[in-house]
Amino acid sequence: MTGNIERQVTDVTDRWTSAAGAAPPWRSILAQTTMKLRLTARRGENVLVTIVIPVAVLAFFASVNVLPAGAGRPVDFLLPGVLALAVISTSLVNLGIATAYERYYGVLKRLGGSPLPRAGLVAAKMIAVLSIEVIQLALLALIATLGFGWSLPPGASVFVTVAAVLLGTLAFAGLGLLMAGTLRAEATLAGANGLYLAFLLLGGIVIPVDHLPPLLADLARILPAAALSDAFRIGLGASGADPLGSLALVAAWGVVTTGIAAARFRWE
Repeated sequence: MTGNIERQVTDVTDRWTSAAGAAPPWRSILAQTTMKLRLTARRGENVLVTIVIPVAVLAFFASVNVLPAGAGRPVDFLLPGVLALAVISTSLVNLGIATAYERYYGVLKRLGGSPLPRAGLVAAKMIAVLSIEVIQLALLALIATLGFGWSLPPGASVFVTVAAVLLGTLAFAGLGLLMAGTLRAEATLAGANGLYLAFLLLGGIVIPVDHLPPLLADLARILPAAALSDAFRIGLGASGADPLGSLALVAAWGVVTTGIAAARFRWE
């Protein structure tokens, strides 16, 4: 990771210091977004958490008969949960850890001296996150369709699904940036991975929340992961519940985590 961070510092510095004047904001944001995507693709640990783990969870649990009876076809329950896992992996783990090490190695401080404003840097990060998530969701849906016979039911809602992606990204990116901007890089690394495991177990991704012990089930119902999984199930037609409660809970987490991150984030 250190080599990639150092190359990013050099690339960004050369890109703007060699220019005669500041590039238009959209061009600077596009350049930074492209760089984020390129670096993500080069880091094996990022590919593991954003692509390999969600695909492996879907493929394994959709192939074995371990889900509780009454859940229907495994893929119908699993796909929405794994889509939530994909959002968490990119918005929380990938974004949080990468930003924490950028701060640790002085990348954020160096970028502060470039024509790209801080708001532009955040925008580039979020565009990169959403771009990766589009790839994840398309890949997972394709695997579910071709490998396990999944099809979009008539009751699916594009609006609810898109809202789940956007609000889930807001909530977990806010949490990732909050950790990255207030904790040491090593603490963010440990914390993000720990939360990822906790959300995988308690987020209704592979185990229905109703099948957890009562205390854990009550905890899961107030966390954003289970609400995001439920929102995806409603959006993909796997559940006929009202999406308002799930989306409202995810949105509330997004407002709180993003607000605290904006107030407490330290750039160096």
